[in-house]
Amino acid sequence: MIMKQMKADVTVIGAGATGCGVARDLALRGLSVLLVERGDINSGASGGNHGLLHSGARYVFSDKESAEECRDENALLREMSPQCIEATGGLFVGVEGDDENDMADFKGHLSQCGIPHRQMDVEEARALEPSLSDRLVTAYEVNDAAVDPFRLSLDNVADALSHGAELLCGTALTGVKRQGARITHALLTRRVTGEALEVETSCVVNAAGAWAGKVASIAGAHTEVRCSKGSLVVTDHRIASRVVNRLRRPSDADIIVPGGTVSIVGTTSSTVDDPDAAWPTPAEVDRIVEESSLMIPALAKTRMIRAYSGVRPLFGSSSGADDRSVSRGFKLIDHGEEGVENLFTITGGKLTTYRLMAEKAADAVCGYLAAGGPCLTRIRPLPASGDAMWTEPGAAPKRWMAGHQAEDGMICECEMVSESVVTSLVTSLRSQGLANGLVEVGLRSRVGKGPCQGSFCGLRLAAWMYGEGHLTGDAGISGLERFYKERWKGMRPVSWGENLARAELHEALQCGLFGMEVDHE
Repeated sequence: MIMKQMKADVTVIGAGATGCGVARDLALRGLSVLLVERGDINSGASGGNHGLLHSGARYVFSDKESAEECRDENALLREMSPQCIEATGGLFVGVEGDDENDMADFKGHLSQCGIPHRQMDVEEARALEPSLSDRLVTAYEVNDAAVDPFRLSLDNVADALSHGAELLCGTALTGVKRQGARITHALLTRRVTGEALEVETSCVVNAAGAWAGKVASIAGAHTEVRCSKGSLVVTDHRIASRVVNRLRRPSDADIIVPGGTVSIVGTTSSTVDDPDAAWPTPAEVDRIVEESSLMIPALAKTRMIRAYSGVRPLFGSSSGADDRSVSRGFKLIDHGEEGVENLFTITGGKLTTYRLMAEKAADAVCGYLAAGGPCLTRIRPLPASGDAMWTEPGAAPKRWMAGHQAEDGMICECEMVSESVVTSLVTSLRSQGLANGLVEVGLRSRVGKGPCQGSFCGLRLAAWMYGEGHLTGDAGISGLERFYKERWKGMRPVSWGENLARAELHEALQCGLFGMEVDHE
């Protein structure tokens, strides 16, 4: 087999928020960059979080360095990437029975970390958020916000590509070639076609998140990553206008984040051995509903659309202390000390600190190569790319209603995603040389994200894409299987009451019409 040859100054492995940020940072510094992702953009932890832009207040008790990093990056990202952020503001509320010492000490810890805050009367907090429990005993206002992680990564990728970077999704690192302590080539494989690629490269950045240990081992190095699964649930409407946090040491189900027209409630924490085998369980959903209801009682009776999980890449051993006690700080590893001098791993951290992590990794690369200019992401705003706007809840309805054409049919009625939106996304995916099937369109839009979880729009999308020639052969059926497998993983843990009837309809449509009886465990 003839191996396709490519060349890049830097090969970045992993297209989550950090990897996308690294690619953009390095491209802005004038280096040629190849961004490689075995799945699709944000297919790891960056696509499985609660979308919280941390004020830093959550970490003031146990991790002051992380708290201060979040404080600074929160302010910077608001200025540099406002299109990705909803400045909701946040509340920390203490409930009867919570640790009184923590409540008493909270203000002092906030001040020590320089985190802006305001203590308020409980009555004022409940006036701002009427859904809050009448058992509140204290409340603080902080600068939390909601961030769209998909738009954040897509905008970073778009800007990186505009500055000469290249992107390969559906491509895995399978090996390297070395001369002594230096990696000279990254060996890649296209996962669908099996096509082999050889990339001549001067440096490799491992930004693979929970898979960073596996990537490091392929390159002949070692990285200890603790895989911490967090599960969350999505409500059928927006419960509160602000981020609401429980004023206690980090624990299960103590954050509620607005996500457009819904709220995201979580999270849990448990160590898993395999990040590819992490999904939410009914027991986790029960735990989330039970605990979060102490802050907002209405959650006990709220319809949950779905649940989902992400795997946090915590730096450190996979055994020992509870995940909650492991630092949320990040770690930059120069593998030169173990004989691979041009490999750098950036791991740990938070979505909020992705830009800082990318800056530190890019600094190390430029220092090693003695090339590239200074970091520009601190001073250059992140451009809003048109292709990324469709991940925003409510964007499609506003656009459709403002300029609706009679012939522009509706694909997803829940989220009002029209045929013209899908056309623009398919065109964009093709221009980047990426797969343009149902799953890829779903990732970059709101298709399947509404109350029906794709039961109707999935079929409508497949039929329309066949009609337009975007799908041929059995590509639509296999795409539907992948699309519905992801939807079902989230629907199953919340299938009680009326959701159970919805799940039965979902099953009847997919299995009755298309025979998709497959094992989704």
